[in-house]
Amino acid sequence: MLFMRNFLLIKATLLGVFCYTGIINAQPLTNPPARQNPQVDNPLMKPSDTKTPSTLPENMNPSPNPLLFPTQVDEVKIDNIQAITLQQSINLAQKNNKDLELASLNLDKSQKQLREAIGAEFPTLAATMDFNRTDSASSKLSLQRAELQGSSLLNTSSASTSFNTGVEVNYNVYTGGRRSAQIKASEKQVDFNQLEVERIAQEIRLNVSTDYYNLQGADAAVRIEEAAIDDANQSLRDAQLLERAGLGTKFDVLQAQVDLTNREQQLVLAIATQVIARRQLVERIGLAQNVEVFAADPIEVAAEWQLSLEETILLAYKNRAELEQFLIQREIEQQQQKSEIAANKPQVSLFANYDVLAVANDEVGPADGFAVGARMRWNFFDGGTAKAREDQNKIDENIAEARFGQQRDRIRFEVEDAYYKLQGNRKNIDTATQSVNLAEESLRLARLRFQSGVGTQSDVIDAQTKLTSARGDLLRSVVAYNRQLAALERSVSNLPDSTLFETP
Repeated sequence: MLFMRNFLLIKATLLGVFCYTGIINAQPLTNPPARQNPQVDNPLMKPSDTKTPSTLPENMNPSPNPLLFPTQVDEVKIDNIQAITLQQSINLAQKNNKDLELASLNLDKSQKQLREAIGAEFPTLAATMDFNRTDSASSKLSLQRAELQGSSLLNTSSASTSFNTGVEVNYNVYTGGRRSAQIKASEKQVDFNQLEVERIAQEIRLNVSTDYYNLQGADAAVRIEEAAIDDANQSLRDAQLLERAGLGTKFDVLQAQVDLTNREQQLVLAIATQVIARRQLVERIGLAQNVEVFAADPIEVAAEWQLSLEETILLAYKNRAELEQFLIQREIEQQQQKSEIAANKPQVSLFANYDVLAVANDEVGPADGFAVGARMRWNFFDGGTAKAREDQNKIDENIAEARFGQQRDRIRFEVEDAYYKLQGNRKNIDTATQSVNLAEESLRLARLRFQSGVGTQSDVIDAQTKLTSARGDLLRSVVAYNRQLAALERSVSNLPDSTLFETP
């Protein structure tokens, strides 16, 4: 009896060795070796090998017709697939974004309004010309009376033709401070609109960066699910070979088949998410109707933040356009107050004109004349209109101050939120990297145990699930870190490239 038990044990061991050797020869193990920097070197996280040109084709740009309304299938069918980098995406968005275009137009308009306000500092020069042909009833009656009285005015026409031309110069010497206030208000409005262009450009950068990192995550999620399917296929082949060798069961094969089916379903969902992320980026950067893009940049830590939290907060207070906009809006309201109260102050102007008058049917030749003078207008009482407008501008000034404080507190929270999340995601990257290495080793050992008949198929499937989960955690940590880095850059804005971060 003891001899029979030992014989069976030796036979099972030999079969296990034979089966293990056959499996290795039939299908080599594909576990990747441990890597020093998985978030950079992990092949699951790299984009396609398609080369990305330095400049994108012109046919990626949208139609110049803003009223384009496609009516044919070919007009919306995607037939142009292009790899794109993050910087290219940002450049295209800043070129095609309509909000930025409108802000630039408003800036141009405010610059023209400033030129209009400056024009009030110069005198005005106007020329007039009048040509009159009159034949009045009064003149005819006068001639008839003269005819009855035998006057010598007989044969004189009742009509007269005159030509009058003149030149007039006006200059507002004193406007009660209205002119200077309007010029300063226009200057501040130009500054405000410049900051608005800057603000929108920063928002575009953040939104595009977020969409791009989301696309990177979706692309890598597809590759992770594809790798999980490869692992599931490997496990299925192992289970089938062991079943043929008499060391496995049909139950193990069915379990491997179920796991493979589940992975295929997860891949379908990942591909759907990938397509949506691609279309989101295309919409964000405003590409043509028939264009599709995919991320060309590898998934890696973009940069390391070098400033402390306190330094970051102070830099955000200094750089953020929104804070400066509220301060400028406050100054605009102050100048508007001066402009409104000037309505109740004296208005002094100088004028000079010169004119020439000629009558065509008059024997007297043309005559000229001139006039110079000064005018003063003082509106002593306007029913309180000017004072009411001044009070409205004071209230608007107080509103700007209140919003400044509100925005300052919001900026601090944005910095703190992005900063702490960035630090947390940085730690998660290190932890996830270790988890991936451990999960890869665990899967390798689980397969060896199963192939030698010591372990079970459930152990392999569980190890595969944990490896996929670890890879996903690493992916999400890197992408989340980059998203928070973009958010932190936006919360500070206008960052110099060399002093704040370094590439890891």
